[in-house]
Amino acid sequence: MSAAAVEEPMGQLTLLEAAELISNRFAGHRVEIVGSQITVTPPPDVSHGKSLSRLMRVLFAAGLDGDEVDVLQNVGIWLPDGPSDYAVPDLSIVDADIDDHLIEYNCYDPAAFRLVLEVTSSNVSDDLKKKPFAYAEAEVPVYVIVDRKNQRVMVLTDPKDGEYRVHAVHHPGQSFTLPESIGAPVTLAVDDVLAAKK
Repeated sequence: MSAAAVEEPMGQLTLLEAAELISNRFAGHRVEIVGSQITVTPPPDVSHGKSLSRLMRVLFAAGLDGDEVDVLQNVGIWLPDGPSDYAVPDLSIVDADIDDHLIEYNCYDPAAFRLVLEVTSSNVSDDLKKKPFAYAEAEVPVYVIVDRKNQRVMVLTDPKDGEYRVHAVHHPGQSFTLPESIGAPVTLAVDDVLAAKK
């Protein structure tokens, strides 16, 4: 099963209404609106979950997830590139007062996000092409892509005018350090982040 895109809202429904209808019909699937296009992604595989678990353990050990920041999975971020656009990153590092930044539809102001991370699955094209633009447009300071298909980790930083100006690509056998702006210095091994080849 692969991610499917729906460009036109069904009937007279708004994009948000259509997304909610799809979400209710396909339980367990991730529904997002990026670039004014609805994307539906099936549940991820075990290797995807292992990558997230390993990442979270390292982030918690670094002291993230306390008084100033939280490490969360699957929290909606409202995107400025369309009237109804939102995404649901696999993992986010957010300001601890994230509850005060609710916009609508269980999505939060991007100003509260310090880092968003996607582990690629069937929506690899969105993670590599659409979401870098969307997250940069939202001025999320750090976007990390765990690209299991190409066996690499990309760390995108310095968003300006809808693009990340700094792209660092890391391969198996290497380690990398995330910007301290996320709340603490964190060094990760690519092999640990990739978890299992997929």
